[in-house]
Amino acid sequence: MRRIRSFLVLLFLLCVSAQAAQQPPSAEQVLAAAKSDAVAQHKPIFLVFGASWCPPCRQMEAFMGDRKIRPILEKYFVLASLHVLEQRGKHPELNSPGSEKLLADFGGESMGVPFLIVLDPQAQLLINSNRPVKQKPAGENIGYPAIPVEIDWFMTMLHKTLPALTKADADTIESWLRRASSH
Repeated sequence: MRRIRSFLVLLFLLCVSAQAAQQPPSAEQVLAAAKSDAVAQHKPIFLVFGASWCPPCRQMEAFMGDRKIRPILEKYFVLASLHVLEQRGKHPELNSPGSEKLLADFGGESMGVPFLIVLDPQAQLLINSNRPVKQKPAGENIGYPAIPVEIDWFMTMLHKTLPALTKADADTIESWLRRASSH
């Protein structure tokens, strides 16, 4: 009986530790790591809030992971991402703990995903993906920039936060997005 109880306790502890090991890093941890890198590299932080169930989030991941785009983004930004709203896809365990509060703090609480923000190296908001719209005081989230007005705002976000952005790099990003939007 004692062996069975010991075995069950061990099994329980293994299950608990396996579950803890699978939990994504917290928003605080992700932001602290990004901030540390941003200070060291003298770069702003490009933070993406997304969800696994979200098709535009997957489009954003494909854009950011493209072999032409990724090096440009990494040249100018420290890149970071957080999972939010995963309960909508029935996988709340994928949420980055604390990410929904951080999303709200940066103006994206009811804006949908992906939600994009650019922070200075001290993690202060420079701009977010809420495009100004006359009848909407908070603006409208562009999400993955898939139509011309959204691409225009995304490029505005880059130009406002990256004074050193070269014309060639800006043209590469904009051309990629416009080409993808025409498919």
